[in-house]
Amino acid sequence: MRQRFFAVLISAALGMVAFGAQTQTPPAQPPRTPTSADPYAGNAAAGTMSFPLAAPAGKDSNARNVAPPGAVNRGVFDPAAWKYGPAFNPPPSGKIWNPVKLKMQQGAKLTGGTVLSATDPSTYCAMANAGYDFIWTEMQHDSRDWQAAARMWRTCPNAKAVPGVRVAYTDEREIQHALDAGALVMVVPTIDTVAEAIAARDWTYFPPLGRRSRGGGQAFDANMWGSVPGGYRNTINDNIVLILMIETLEGLKNADEIARVPGVSAVFAASTDLGNFSGYAQGTPDYERAINIVEDRRGGIEGSHSRGRDAERVPRRDSRVALSEHDRESQVTEPKTGVCG
Repeated sequence: MRQRFFAVLISAALGMVAFGAQTQTPPAQPPRTPTSADPYAGNAAAGTMSFPLAAPAGKDSNARNVAPPGAVNRGVFDPAAWKYGPAFNPPPSGKIWNPVKLKMQQGAKLTGGTVLSATDPSTYCAMANAGYDFIWTEMQHDSRDWQAAARMWRTCPNAKAVPGVRVAYTDEREIQHALDAGALVMVVPTIDTVAEAIAARDWTYFPPLGRRSRGGGQAFDANMWGSVPGGYRNTINDNIVLILMIETLEGLKNADEIARVPGVSAVFAASTDLGNFSGYAQGTPDYERAINIVEDRRGGIEGSHSRGRDAERVPRRDSRVALSEHDRESQVTEPKTGVCG
């Protein structure tokens, strides 16, 4: 069941409004609160907010060694032993609202459509409403900027297909821009090592699993994901889909370990570049061996990139998707064939 909630626009007939004479006595206005440049100006006592646990100016609080009264984390400050707080816990009864994540958990078939170079929101929205589960917005091999991608995504946030993206590489800026703009499917190319997989995971997930910075963006808007049950910040870690692409011989060597990184939803066997880096054409034994190394991670979950065909019926084998160990253990019980754009 899709758990996304959409705002319903209710139109109302506008009647004629009779205005009183210009001489009518205006209603009494409440006294205005003096303006203030204080960042806590929304507080009832703007500019006078106090912080009783803060050390007086010029005094060392010794906070590195001694916790204030009531603190959970006691003793000498130690990041390795820090107990992460409950402020961003998802609701106890929270449900998955990203339909792509939900279908992956169910082992259901997924279909994605690639928007390669278009920047017109009407083109994107036509694709997003054409029956796909997600749209693969191409940012690795196209020159569009993040402003153009964000404009397309926010034009039809309630389309059937959720926004997805392939970023250019494992990079905090690339991944942060995509997520802040509202991407729910994150595809990261050319993952060769566990260290690169961890970096991709870290920039994709908020703490405590990752290191994504909370800086805002249209993903937090109510007409995007800000009004989902439980709130975006508290639930996105459970809803984001992270797919890492295996494209090189080094990536093949480390595919098992890459797929086991917590937070990785799937590994993706990149058909074109596995041929490019291996030196063998699709259909040859050496090429098929490379594909199977990735495919073995899930025992047969398959997908096609941009061609949308079923590997059972078409001899040419394209990119494959294999669910990671993390998602398999926690969510999926039986492997099923799927199509992933």
